[in-house]
Amino acid sequence: MTTAVRDAAARLVEQVARIVIGKTTAIEQLFGALLVDGHVLLDDVPGVGKTTLARAVARSLDLDFHRIQCTPDLVPSDITGVSVFDVRTATFEYLPGPLSANVVLVDEINRATPRAQASLLEAMQERQVTVDDSTHVLPDPFFVIATQNPIELEGTFPLPEAQLDRFLLLLNLGYPSADDEDTMVRVHGAATVETATLSPLFGRETLSALRDEVRAVRVTDAVRRYIVDIVRATRSLQGVELGASPRSAIALFRAAQAAAAIRGRAFVLPDDVKSQATAVLRHRLFLDADAQMRGRTSAAVVGELLARVPVPAEQGATRTA
Repeated sequence: MTTAVRDAAARLVEQVARIVIGKTTAIEQLFGALLVDGHVLLDDVPGVGKTTLARAVARSLDLDFHRIQCTPDLVPSDITGVSVFDVRTATFEYLPGPLSANVVLVDEINRATPRAQASLLEAMQERQVTVDDSTHVLPDPFFVIATQNPIELEGTFPLPEAQLDRFLLLLNLGYPSADDEDTMVRVHGAATVETATLSPLFGRETLSALRDEVRAVRVTDAVRRYIVDIVRATRSLQGVELGASPRSAIALFRAAQAAAAIRGRAFVLPDDVKSQATAVLRHRLFLDADAQMRGRTSAAVVGELLARVPVPAEQGATRTA
């Protein structure tokens, strides 16, 4: 059981890393989010490979892929689909929107208006869309990868708390190292390597089995309580105006399961929780004005919490498993 997810992740990383160079951790975290039915927000400057990463992962997993390019004139029906009257049958026919895919890239999500952003809430939480009086179930798996540019603010609409809370992880790809950037120029300089050249690694049945294996990863009482203690600590920390929601604890639980499975284990260790805590929690914490003026960041707050909250004995997790 424990090696199937690890081996699948290794194959995915090896293939995607041929195009998206130097982002092994991000590839693993994207794969982990997909395995636990989560969604991912890629928050980074232009040109670091956000869109290419999303396309490469979808292609490698042989999943349907749609892209939504967000602009201020985007309306909900552009995303969810519309009902069109068919004069031949005198009935309304539903025409699916771009959400009807396994992997949906919502590019520059913060350029869409709040009304358009809100049309994603039902889809991301309930895996369905409601158009007029009809509800339509979305494909399984359903995985949203959204991108946003944190630097450019003109013409953007910050995501509200409810929207951010729907994302399992917030990831920063960051600039590559000197060696990785040199490799990138060598590989992509002469000719662009298209994601269409990637071969599907495994089908949906295999992916479904891998998801079941991740759900079976065991979490001891001590580690589960450790997750709860971290999340609860965010609500009483000075400088934090709004702490993490109960949904955050579930998200951290599932992300830790995925991390353990990708490492080839059938049980979660505190280190798995720590490795995912920043990506799971930082976009769910909102600092007060004073903390922001002092240059404090939500990522730094999570780091402080991890140093403060007592860690359960790892050998207990191993023995119970």
